[in-house]
Amino acid sequence: MKIITSIFELNKEIKDYKNIGFVPTMGGIHLGHISLIKASQKRKSKTIVSIFVNPTQFNKANDFKKYPRNIKKDIISLKKLNVDYLFVPKTKDIFKFRAKKFVLKKKDKILCAKFRKGHFEGVLNVMNRLMSIVKSKDLFMGEKDYQQLYLIRKFLSKKFNVRINSCPTIRAKNKIALSTRNKLLNKKSIKKASDIAKLLNKTKFKSNLHLLKINLNLPDFKQKLEKKFEIKIDYLEFRDEKSLKPTNFKNKFRLFVAYNIDNVRLIDNF
Repeated sequence: MKIITSIFELNKEIKDYKNIGFVPTMGGIHLGHISLIKASQKRKSKTIVSIFVNPTQFNKANDFKKYPRNIKKDIISLKKLNVDYLFVPKTKDIFKFRAKKFVLKKKDKILCAKFRKGHFEGVLNVMNRLMSIVKSKDLFMGEKDYQQLYLIRKFLSKKFNVRINSCPTIRAKNKIALSTRNKLLNKKSIKKASDIAKLLNKTKFKSNLHLLKINLNLPDFKQKLEKKFEIKIDYLEFRDEKSLKPTNFKNKFRLFVAYNIDNVRLIDNF
């Protein structure tokens, strides 16, 4: 595996390759990331993994500061996977060139965009920059961050003529969706998050008739969850899988949730 830190070096290294898969990450490599890397390796001749903790997508400076980082451990993991290139750009290099600013319209300010002001504008900003640097025609992303996946597909796929390859959420045995943020949870919080995931998964797969009934009483259901698990829920909503509009349960849909547990914000969808 070749580790690259400069844009110039990356351009020089990959200029002759067209069949390249790109897996953007913020580090903390886990089985979810590994599933994306393996999906790329199955389809592409070369795979680039990037590690860049994007400061513009954090709402709070302290959240950015405490985000788990362990580049040495990540490098060991990626070498074992025989990744071709690891791109670890410097913050000043990512932001040194001018790029389009993204502004979400009211219809897109739902779910996390409603509760994390400027978060997705920051995500789109950096993904726009990374994609203009890497120039891969295949991007591999997980469905755990489903709204992020949806917005990148909406705003960037046509611009770069890139195929957004979505990969299923990878879960631990306790049913918690794998996330780098999970490292911030203590044992008690992990048990709570596990019970919440199991309960919401059961809720999602009940009959459509019952789902309609639950949907009408979601505010009550949300309050019960908050009281039972001692958490603060930002949102708990059924939405159409394709459009992210409120669902009528006739097409494919998902149950989306975001909650805070011991000052750690977790998101999931089922």
